[in-house]
Amino acid sequence: MNILSFLLIDWQKWRPESLFGGQVLERTPAGLTIVYSISMGVLLVILIFMFIENFRRPKFVFERSLPREVNKKLTQTLANRSIMLWHIGYILLAFFVFGTQVYWVKYAQESNEDFSKDLASKDLRSRRTNAASLKGWMLDRTGKLDAALALYKIAKDGSIQRTFPLEKEMAHLLGTERGSPGLERTLYHKEADPMPEAWEILTKYKKPEPEQKDVRTTIDKDLQMFAAKQLEGKKGAIVVMNPQTGDVLAIYSNPSFNLAEAQTLDGYLKLEANKEQKPLLDRATREFYVPGSTFKTLTTMAAYRSGLQNTLLPDVAEGYIPVKGSRAIHDAGGSCELCRNDVPLREAFKVSSNQYFAQLGNVVGREKMAETARLLGIAAVDTPEDVSKQGFFADIWNASNPRIARALAPSHAVMVTGKGISLYDFGLEGMGQGYASQMTPFQMALIASAPGNMQGRLMKPKIEFDLQPQIFNQVLTPQMAAEIRDVMSTVTEESGGTGGAVKSALAGTNIIAGGKTGTANKAGAPLFDKNGERRFVMKKKKNDDGEMVEYKEYLTFDRVDGWFICIAPLTNAQVAIAVVIEDIGGKFGGTTAAPIAAQVILKARDLGLLGDAYKPRTTAPPPKKRV
Repeated sequence: MNILSFLLIDWQKWRPESLFGGQVLERTPAGLTIVYSISMGVLLVILIFMFIENFRRPKFVFERSLPREVNKKLTQTLANRSIMLWHIGYILLAFFVFGTQVYWVKYAQESNEDFSKDLASKDLRSRRTNAASLKGWMLDRTGKLDAALALYKIAKDGSIQRTFPLEKEMAHLLGTERGSPGLERTLYHKEADPMPEAWEILTKYKKPEPEQKDVRTTIDKDLQMFAAKQLEGKKGAIVVMNPQTGDVLAIYSNPSFNLAEAQTLDGYLKLEANKEQKPLLDRATREFYVPGSTFKTLTTMAAYRSGLQNTLLPDVAEGYIPVKGSRAIHDAGGSCELCRNDVPLREAFKVSSNQYFAQLGNVVGREKMAETARLLGIAAVDTPEDVSKQGFFADIWNASNPRIARALAPSHAVMVTGKGISLYDFGLEGMGQGYASQMTPFQMALIASAPGNMQGRLMKPKIEFDLQPQIFNQVLTPQMAAEIRDVMSTVTEESGGTGGAVKSALAGTNIIAGGKTGTANKAGAPLFDKNGERRFVMKKKKNDDGEMVEYKEYLTFDRVDGWFICIAPLTNAQVAIAVVIEDIGGKFGGTTAAPIAAQVILKARDLGLLGDAYKPRTTAPPPKKRV
């Protein structure tokens, strides 16, 4: 009977999870993990202590009188030496294992760019953590709710959905789940709890959820939409910033994509596979271009910083020959623009004389050119082999958190200034070709910003409205900046300037702009067929065994890109703009990119971004007469 009663007991009620509400089985692994970690730490301390004590152990009496050579061969000594080596090996291994764990848990997200970029998309725990709480609204610079860039709406099924009014126009800035994190994943990033999960489970400690506040950005929603409209049907980029504060007002790259297209893995892979349009590529910050004549603005700044702004140089039909036997550098069209021996910088800038600025680059010299480049955020390297080693440049950003700076980091623009390159090659850099061909539109906007700043400072660009402006570098004196602004005005305001289209567009507005046009040749651009596939021809060559084998040779062409960088209004610049249009054929930057920049200036005026003096005056309609 007693045996039968024992068998009839409901043992389920006595299971640990039934007695303690499930907490025992939940907490046991956590407790064991902590015990194991503490035990490993204690063991490591004991090993280190024993290792140290091994040197201090007292010797036996018979050991003290033995010669050193004999002592080394004693069994005890050999055994101790062997144990000591195992101690050292184990301690090093333990430090390596725990050090690796600490790096990936604590520091990798801050220091390893590839890890931080993929963390949110590939680490399920991180994705769940970020999805567990609602984010704040992302507002444009006006702070108005009806100008939100990211917000929540209630769907038809009653669910709350995150929506983006400019899901194409802001796609590269907002970022995606699988690619660049962008603003959406960094402005509202929920910090991982630094307390070990095991301890949290064991003690049931939970720190309060951080408040997810709305964020006001420097982007102007209407200007962003307008910039995107200007690039419809084109490949290129537009960057607009305030040179006095560093506020990024608009930044757009085309072709773009809809954020909804990148939500699924298949959709993202399809966008990634489009090698012709490259919709995922942010051309504004991550694509390198040959800057062409817009780079002469940097050469001009270097000349002023060297006291060489009054240099007179020849601009002649035979061109500039840097060294005897080298090729000549001519102006556009193969001859000369001004065709005389005493051309001043101001006039050469207006007509964009290639041979003048090639000479000026060599007159200024590598050190001053490199120094000016670094002040503007450009990496000046010694050899062409160093060009590809620069990576991204997060330090240029004024951001509240390093994650935001890394997410928006542009590819680091670079030029070669080492002594190993020839005077001919360095001359090409002075006019914006050759080894100066690694520039982003973002970087060119920064180059325009320095003289546009009233104090000659390059301000750190920022996208968080409430941050105080920060100086990146003092590039010019205020007087130098004022004189260079005057030089830039010759392009747009004076007869014969290459940016005359800007003056025509701004006629009657009282707005004076200054800028620099550019028409750049990019060799080796890939050719695609109508299906978006790389075009190629099949060729034959001998392999290592002497056999003829076929291989694909991909076809390329020499592309011409149109550029324009500018500042406006010239008396107190509130916008610095860089525009690049790819593959303009036989046209010029002054007729393709410059008119777009002029329209952006007009739109900025309409939005009140050029200051009170340029706000459009609205007059009330006359009252209607009663009949």
